[in-house]
Amino acid sequence: MNRPIKFDHSSYPVSYIRQILRNVHSIAMVGASATWNRPSNFAMKYLLQKGFQIIPVNPGAVGKKICGETVFADLASLPVPVDMVDIFRPAEEAPELVEEAIKIGAKVFWMQLGISHADAAKRAEDAGLQVVMDRCPKIEYARLTGELGWNGINTGVISNRRRRL
Repeated sequence: MNRPIKFDHSSYPVSYIRQILRNVHSIAMVGASATWNRPSNFAMKYLLQKGFQIIPVNPGAVGKKICGETVFADLASLPVPVDMVDIFRPAEEAPELVEEAIKIGAKVFWMQLGISHADAAKRAEDAGLQVVMDRCPKIEYARLTGELGWNGINTGVISNRRRRL
C-alpha cells in the first residue's frame, strides 16, 4: 500500500488536493442535511452535479432522500464502498468517524471548513488514509476548475464587507 504524504495541515499543496479530487468518485457525506440552506446541502448538490456519487449519512434521517439520494444511519451501513468520508460534524466526533472510515476501507478522510482534529488526522494517516482538514471539497473543486471566479468569488464583486462610497 502506498503511504500518504503527511502534512502539518496548515496548508496543502495544490497537487495534493487536485490528486484527491481526481481520484475520488464516491463520497460518504456524514452530517448531510435536507435543509436547502445548510452548507452540507449546497456541497452535496454541487458535487452531485460534478459527477461524484454522494451517499448521505445522517442517523436522524435514515431512509429519507437528500438530493435524491437515500440516507444511511452510519458508515457501517453503507451498501457500497466509498473513496472518501467527508464530515459535517463537530471536531470531537472526528476520532470515532476516522475509526469507522478505516473499517469501511475509505481512502480519504476530509474534515469540512472549521473542523480540525490533529489526533484524528494522525490516526487516519497512520492507517494509510489521506487527510484534509478545515477545507470544503466543493470550494476546492470550484477553485481548481476556475469556477469560483465565474461566481464572483475572489473578484471583488461579492464581498462580506459593506461597500464604502
